[in-house]
Amino acid sequence: MTTLLERLKAIVGPGGWSTDSADLEPHLTEWRGIYRGRTLVRLMPRSTDEVSAIVTACAEEGVAIVPQGGNTGMCGGAVPDTSGRQVVLSLGRMNRVRNVDALNFSMEVDAGCILAHAQDAAKQAGRYLPLSIGAEGTCQIGGNIATNAGGMNVGRYGTARALVLGLEVVLADGTVLNSLRSLRKDTAGYDLKQLFVGSEGTLGIITAASLRLFPDPGALSTALLGIESAGKAVDLLGNLKVALDDRIESFELVSQRVFGLVTRFIADASLPFQIEYPWYVLIDTATGGDEQVLENALAAAAASGLLVDAVIAKNDREAAELWRLRHSISEAERQDGKALKHDISVPLSRMQEFLARGDERLAELRADAKLVAFGHVGDGNLHYNVVLPRDLSDPEWAAEGERVSRGIYDLVQELGGSFSAEHGVGQAKRSWLREYRGGPELELMQQLKKTLDPSNILNPGKVI
Repeated sequence: MTTLLERLKAIVGPGGWSTDSADLEPHLTEWRGIYRGRTLVRLMPRSTDEVSAIVTACAEEGVAIVPQGGNTGMCGGAVPDTSGRQVVLSLGRMNRVRNVDALNFSMEVDAGCILAHAQDAAKQAGRYLPLSIGAEGTCQIGGNIATNAGGMNVGRYGTARALVLGLEVVLADGTVLNSLRSLRKDTAGYDLKQLFVGSEGTLGIITAASLRLFPDPGALSTALLGIESAGKAVDLLGNLKVALDDRIESFELVSQRVFGLVTRFIADASLPFQIEYPWYVLIDTATGGDEQVLENALAAAAASGLLVDAVIAKNDREAAELWRLRHSISEAERQDGKALKHDISVPLSRMQEFLARGDERLAELRADAKLVAFGHVGDGNLHYNVVLPRDLSDPEWAAEGERVSRGIYDLVQELGGSFSAEHGVGQAKRSWLREYRGGPELELMQQLKKTLDPSNILNPGKVI
């Protein structure tokens, strides 16, 4: 092991490795602090060649590698185990925007490029990278692709998978698979790049990506709407899609309880209404800055009884304040304490049924549980989180948590949905993957893992 450690240090050179406990600390746990591990060394390569050399060396010694981007995940997918023998591979120094091809509406970036920086580079070229999530100031493109990140704009543009034109990936033996083509149409065999999207670093280490760009939607109109029930949100979305000719960029549903946590825990956060409403919708529309377009559509929806109040941002500052409320939810939840996280999706046509039956199911499962619900209803994704009584012991919380989660996931499965919509599987949901995706689906995943990583050195213990 000592020989391997010296070999790895030589590959990345001075400044490219660390065994300092203070430096390692934030890389040994995930954002919520639920999972914690140890590591032999943290490596910070600057190039794909260095990543390849690291993987080759570790493969020869049978030492596992845990790829890590911005470490903003929610399922423990980028945390090493407790053995202290795994290597953490941080890609943050591989952060270049390699090029932006405005005529081809594409860009090529290193895996360690921060999402916000990639967005800015596209904007400077007059183009638009629509992937947008709350952690975009710290999360990295490689991690976004490895988890098939979703976010705010999926309803119009799709998840990270839909934005990937090509990938560069280091395989488990150190081989570099270069598939960075930026083509829309390519029927030359299997679409290999898609194997690595959503694989969470278990099949290969993404080192670069070619991404699809779009025309800049221009000035957006932003509004916060008060509605009577969560079920009304689906009808409202359908109504506005017709009225606005598919110009809806984001459509976020948030309960009063959730915004109550934000105004309680986040400094200077407040809602722009005089009274409280049970549910809210935050919407962005590509209206070219013509607020009248959105105002007319909302007025018609209100006349149809689909909303009861609305505030339209007058300028960028007000729009940013409204979005700050939404982006602060995860931090407010964390300060409120432990909750059961259910990152679920159902077909839009079944969303109202899920919301109604979900409330009934939760009341049956645990009448004293509190629902903390919000999500990207524009794409069928809902964060249906549940707070159990604080006086439960840890064993009671774990047992009740599994029982409640199973009841919710059973309903999701019945309605044709998924227990994991955008946060991935990581460590947290491996048992649920076995339960709800067992049989041929799981068997094929296992076969792929054994074929591409026969020695199980790439992020072992994650996903499957």
